[in-house]
Amino acid sequence: MDMRAFPLVILTPVFEDRAASAQLFAALGARYGKEVFVLVVDDGSVRAPPEPDDLRAAGLCGEILVLRRNIGHQRAIATGLGYLADRLAPDQNVVIMDCDGEDLPDSIAELVAGLDDPEVDAVVAQRTARVETRRFKIFYALYKLLFRLLSGRPIGFGNFMALRASTARRLAAMSETAIHVAGALIASRLRLDHRPLARGPRYDGQSKMNFVGLVLHGFRGLMVFVEDVLVRLGIACAIIAGLAVSGALAAVGLKLFGFSTPGWFSIALGILVLIFMQTGALSLMTLMLAGVMRGQAVPPAESYQVPIDRVLTTHPAVTSAVTPVGRTADGGAGA
Repeated sequence: MDMRAFPLVILTPVFEDRAASAQLFAALGARYGKEVFVLVVDDGSVRAPPEPDDLRAAGLCGEILVLRRNIGHQRAIATGLGYLADRLAPDQNVVIMDCDGEDLPDSIAELVAGLDDPEVDAVVAQRTARVETRRFKIFYALYKLLFRLLSGRPIGFGNFMALRASTARRLAAMSETAIHVAGALIASRLRLDHRPLARGPRYDGQSKMNFVGLVLHGFRGLMVFVEDVLVRLGIACAIIAGLAVSGALAAVGLKLFGFSTPGWFSIALGILVLIFMQTGALSLMTLMLAGVMRGQAVPPAESYQVPIDRVLTTHPAVTSAVTPVGRTADGGAGA
């Protein structure tokens, strides 16, 4: 069945999590039935890949993009958006959600309802409660604080969002989407609506996100705004260098008026001069890097077809079919 026949397309990446994805499919089938088309991006799973039988058992129509290798959560979403970009009808909506159960299927209707406002391009879920450990919550709060300090922009949402077809195409055309989906949405300057939503418990297993993964995720978010980050760091270094010069002048003044103890002046002046030289050099480097980044053109978004190995198509009571990459399910040439 043609994807365009469904008012809503749900995009979910899956990596080695068949048990959780099967429960998500069952919940979607029970809640929305034939109103949704599910696009699953299998991010190179080997041990527990999602299967077409799970979609069919839930009474859902959908496709599974089987990637050649694991490319990461954010790039998997970007690949799915690229696949959808030239297949969506103008009046269709897209919901991006994780398959682990923390993005509640019952919340989809509220997100999509926000798109009824013609002044809204995307509706994002802003978490009101999290079920992670206290340590993870502290790290996440620090991540949001540093993101705001270094980029100058607040971030309070993740990947759970509802998009218009035009918004999905815009994100698919942005190379930043493969780095950090939420950051790319902020950088797109589209009109966002934030909906406070609770986070659900996981269907199965433990979260794959740890402290190192959260740090890397935060750095990727900052990479979307690398120019702003470099300029802010350069300004901070220049301020520190200025304070070092002021301190050095104060030390000279104290020495001239005889208020310094023996040996204090040379040590203090040496330290302040060293601070000035280091921060001055760092500020010049960051400002030069910012100029280089601004002078370079934004690279084109990676072709979504590159990582896709095959496409598995399924709908209730029909055997799944394998579609070669670059071809549509009806045998026509893909974009």
